[in-house]
Amino acid sequence: MVATLTRRLVSIGDAADALAVSTRTVRRYIADGQLEAVRLGRKTLRIKVDSIERFIDARPVGNWR
Repeated sequence: MVATLTRRLVSIGDAADALAVSTRTVRRYIADGQLEAVRLGRKTLRIKVDSIERFIDARPVGNWR
C-alpha cells in the first residue's frame, strides 16, 4: 500500500512571496499563531500551504472574496 501526501509545505521565502511581505513578517505571523509552521530539523521551518490560503481568505478587501 502506498501512502500519498496531501499536505503541502513551502519555505519561509516562498510564503513571503505568496503574501507579498518580508520573511521577517512571515516569521512574526508564525510567532503570533496566524500561520502554521512545521520545524524540520534545527533550523528549517516550513509553512503549511493550507494555512497561507486560510490567512488570505480571512482578509478580504472591499467586495473581493
